[in-house]
Amino acid sequence: MTALPIEAPLLVGFGVTGRAVARALVDRGFSPVVVDDRPNPESEVAARAMGLRLVGTPSEAQLDELVNSASALLPSPGLPDHHPAFGLARANGIPVLSEFDLARVWDDRPILAITGTNGKTTVTMMVTEILNRSGIRAEAVGNTELPLVAAIDDPSIETFVVEASSFRLAHSRRFSPRVAAWLNFAPDHLDAHHSLEAYEQAKASIWSHLTDGSVAIANADDPVVMAHAAAIDAGSTRLERFSLTERVEWSVDPPGGDFASAALHGPDGPFLTVAELKRSQPHDVANALAAAAIARSGGASLDAIAETLATFAGLPHRLEPIGTADGVTWYNDSKATVPHATVVAVAGFDSVVLIAGGKNKGLAMDSLASTVPPVRAVVATGAAAEEITAVFDSLVPVDRADSMEQAVDLARKFARPGDVVVLSPACTSFDWYANYGERGRDFTRLVHEKVLDT
Repeated sequence: MTALPIEAPLLVGFGVTGRAVARALVDRGFSPVVVDDRPNPESEVAARAMGLRLVGTPSEAQLDELVNSASALLPSPGLPDHHPAFGLARANGIPVLSEFDLARVWDDRPILAITGTNGKTTVTMMVTEILNRSGIRAEAVGNTELPLVAAIDDPSIETFVVEASSFRLAHSRRFSPRVAAWLNFAPDHLDAHHSLEAYEQAKASIWSHLTDGSVAIANADDPVVMAHAAAIDAGSTRLERFSLTERVEWSVDPPGGDFASAALHGPDGPFLTVAELKRSQPHDVANALAAAAIARSGGASLDAIAETLATFAGLPHRLEPIGTADGVTWYNDSKATVPHATVVAVAGFDSVVLIAGGKNKGLAMDSLASTVPPVRAVVATGAAAEEITAVFDSLVPVDRADSMEQAVDLARKFARPGDVVVLSPACTSFDWYANYGERGRDFTRLVHEKVLDT
């Protein structure tokens, strides 16, 4: 990539990634100016420690002056498309860059990148573990606790496994990973992107700048993903697909049938049975196939792939089993913050009491109706309780809870032996909790206190 115009950058947002970007710039001799709409004492201390100017809650005129005098705009991930800084940058011809752009200029080690509406964190962690088990020192970075621009300071890392959010992808000028996987697509983040089309194009950009020898990994069962995969230049990039329903490079055999008796197949033949997976819901099998495809293209051994997938127990707050009492098993799926994630989560069960709700991201909830069956009763919670109730009211029994404690009590009343109770909110946690992890921990605590440990 050619040199970037970062001699006088303006950072907008000073969270984890913003601070990592600022530190990387300062360490390389640049002096960015930082803008934060909601500064706090911690951010002010961090800016002073780096010798940076922090402009808190600037007026429109101040922001216009700052953008106009900058060589580039570096937004924090999640800064909404409607933020005035973007309009001012366009009006003044100021380029917008991401941490991916900076990292690529300063480092050329291999990147395996993973995007998708659902499953990207799980697949990122799977791939990282597979590579390390193969003897390849790998680190999960990007949309994790460790931004890519900070991880490049560690010379021991051989390969970066990048969880690539739509926010980072949308503002990258030329992101060119060695392996680029798109897991799936469903509406999300409409509170931050201009439109569903803008969100889709952000995801699709993971394949926009692949070079000779790159590998694109695509979900053959997702029509949106495959529509973009059709445009990949097969002359310079290898396309590999994964599927639950048809025979492709990475698939189940027999496809689309009884997974319990199926095997996972790659280009070299079978490498694991579904029965050997710790978790084998349909989305678990799809994640395993995707992780295998990505890791194999990143140099992993088949033995390491099979060993890791056979022992990988999943991530906290992602359809995490809590326990069983009175014939009812309880699951924490607090990380499901969009309807599509909830639809996927309940699909593998026979009879479900669903706890859903929270703060909607501006998404239609109508698709949740497709969960009936297996959903047979619903507890609606939080700011979106009315929307959740409207979806299910004519289909199954619904009750509303004003707290997580009440939600657990109501779910317990609905549940009968053979059911599963799943907290899979389809919404963010920001009405009652600081994040989905806090919500999931509170739910788990209450289930233990009120159900499992009584």
